Amino acid sequence: MRGKLNQIGLIALGACLGVMISLNFSAVAQREALSPLPIEELRSFTEVFGRIKKDYVEPVEDKKLITEAITGMLAGLDPHSSYLDQDAFKELQVGTQGEFGGLGIEVGMEDGFVKVVSPIDDSPASRAGIKAGDLIVKLDETSVKGMTLNDAVKRMRGKPNTQITLTVVRKNEPKPFVFTLTRAVIKIQSVKSKLIEPGYAYFRVTQFQEHTGETLATAIQTLYKQNQGQMRGIVLDLRNDPGGLLNGAVAVSAAFLPQNALVVYTEGRAEDAKMRLTASPENYLRSRSIKEDYISKLPADVRNVPMVVLVNGGSASASEIVAGALQDHKRAVIMGTQTFGKGSVQTILPLGNNTAIKLTTARYFTPNGRSIQAKGIVPDIELDDGSAGRSEPSLKLREADLTKHLDGDKESKAAPSTAPATPAANTYNFVPVPRQKDVPEKDLKPEPGEVVAKYDYELSQAIGFLKSRLPAARASAN
Repeated sequence: MRGKLNQIGLIALGACLGVMISLNFSAVAQREALSPLPIEELRSFTEVFGRIKKDYVEPVEDKKLITEAITGMLAGLDPHSSYLDQDAFKELQVGTQGEFGGLGIEVGMEDGFVKVVSPIDDSPASRAGIKAGDLIVKLDETSVKGMTLNDAVKRMRGKPNTQITLTVVRKNEPKPFVFTLTRAVIKIQSVKSKLIEPGYAYFRVTQFQEHTGETLATAIQTLYKQNQGQMRGIVLDLRNDPGGLLNGAVAVSAAFLPQNALVVYTEGRAEDAKMRLTASPENYLRSRSIKEDYISKLPADVRNVPMVVLVNGGSASASEIVAGALQDHKRAVIMGTQTFGKGSVQTILPLGNNTAIKLTTARYFTPNGRSIQAKGIVPDIELDDGSAGRSEPSLKLREADLTKHLDGDKESKAAPSTAPATPAANTYNFVPVPRQKDVPEKDLKPEPGEVVAKYDYELSQAIGFLKSRLPAARASAN
């Protein structure tokens, strides 16, 4: 029996070493001397593996044990590293193309439950009233506690027109909410645009996808034509944008910054995790299907028109990169509430059999060397988030609230760029108008076919700010 147990242990050890080889440990060894493998810890692993195989109440497949070990190993690092099985890897690839089946919510894991980071615009979840910060505790009649995030996502996704019931706990609410949602094909329109009034253009980026930069460039050209080529102000709306592809963030930034201006840089342990991404074609024309530099064809004054960027606690990752770059270069005034604070880089490392791991490999830094991680972007002009006057504080879920989040106080080792010093908050001599109370719920969301809601407090303040700056803008132009 002892010999059989040792044999099982050797098999497990071989599988573990095989995973290490799959993760290109040999390539890492060429860059950095690794310490010897922890033999005692690996012996403990094989002993536990053997005990489970021998004594667990039911037979367990080797594949399941190894998969769960890998999943737990990655989940123990930080909230964003994870193992992607075949289905999850395929869904990730489909999601970046902007279409998939499901409910339309960006989620994370917190204390064993699924936490909503942001509902996607015009999705079943958004229309039902699910909000950022909601804690999903049951999917149909199954408790989420103990599920992996991938398992929970699998259950929420499914064929269009099928239903699923979500039981949701919301902070400061005495009873759970029960939502019965009908799954749909989620087609994310990553860029929405509208000429709010003559001279004032509005662009909303809902998620950064493969073609977001190209779509934004088309929208800019369209609105400029509608307004006879003249603009007095631009509003870029990144509220509740959970992020997406890095090259999409660089493209959106490049539309409004001088060519070759630094957008973001990253720092990590491996050499290929250290990047400096600038507003240049080689950093945003990543798709093989896009061969033409669409940014170079934009109207020249799109880089000079007074500009406001709207953000809130649901603005994360790529959204924060754009906001930080435009703020550091003094290209735009950031308005709203502090952003989510996801300033870490996840690299997809494919393994065999169409699986992969999503591994945190670096931290993001703004052009001036500010860390985004667990801090977010602090707006230049803070707006009332609607919590004023409430007896209980509003829910503000951010990266710093997640268990095992990376430390955000790591200093940048790279020299900051030549971007101007970031202005202190509230130095623009602009006093926002108080938020209206008791606005009907239907007026807070865009009607079908509309881009903006009847009452959008943040947008109205952005337009008001741009108009207040118009005389100074005209004087500097002259």
